[in-house]
Amino acid sequence: MQPLASLGERIVILGPSNAGKSTLALALSAKLGLPAVHLDQLQHLPGTDWQPRSEAEFKALHDAAIEKDQWVMEGNYSRLMPQRLARATGIILITSSPWLRIGRYLKRTLINRADRAGHLEGARDSIKWEMIHWILVKTRDSDKKYAEIVRASGLPAVECHTARALNELYRVWGLSSPVMKPEARGTPNPGS
Repeated sequence: MQPLASLGERIVILGPSNAGKSTLALALSAKLGLPAVHLDQLQHLPGTDWQPRSEAEFKALHDAAIEKDQWVMEGNYSRLMPQRLARATGIILITSSPWLRIGRYLKRTLINRADRAGHLEGARDSIKWEMIHWILVKTRDSDKKYAEIVRASGLPAVECHTARALNELYRVWGLSSPVMKPEARGTPNPGS
């Protein structure tokens, strides 16, 4: 396994929906002191049930985020991946069983915690059959597609294809579950 330091200060995390990208991004952010960027939060309007922004607005937010000197950025959005990988210094790919990902999706949606990693501010998640179909059918072979992208990038990379491998990554790199900010737990944010 690559040493964490070999991935540099602009790390891309790829993988199918509900594989654990957002949680890993926060754990790396806490360990390395790099800002975590969740592409789903840039793509969707806060306070909605995951309503997308216009493509132009999303692209502008994405491009502004990748121009920064340091970040851990999680999410796929293949149409914008070339410019993201051109700025990245390392990549992590995490995949897992579709059934494990369905379980994570149902748990995160039913429990619906505002402090969940990658949660959309002000949103109340709901179970969507489209998302279940996406996880079980549409992204069934995405792990192969992402692995090809990672290998073709030429960047230092780590691939975790099972939950056990991801747990080992946390252990070897000394990562812990991220601690949520007080405002994410419902405490008023004095800066708001």
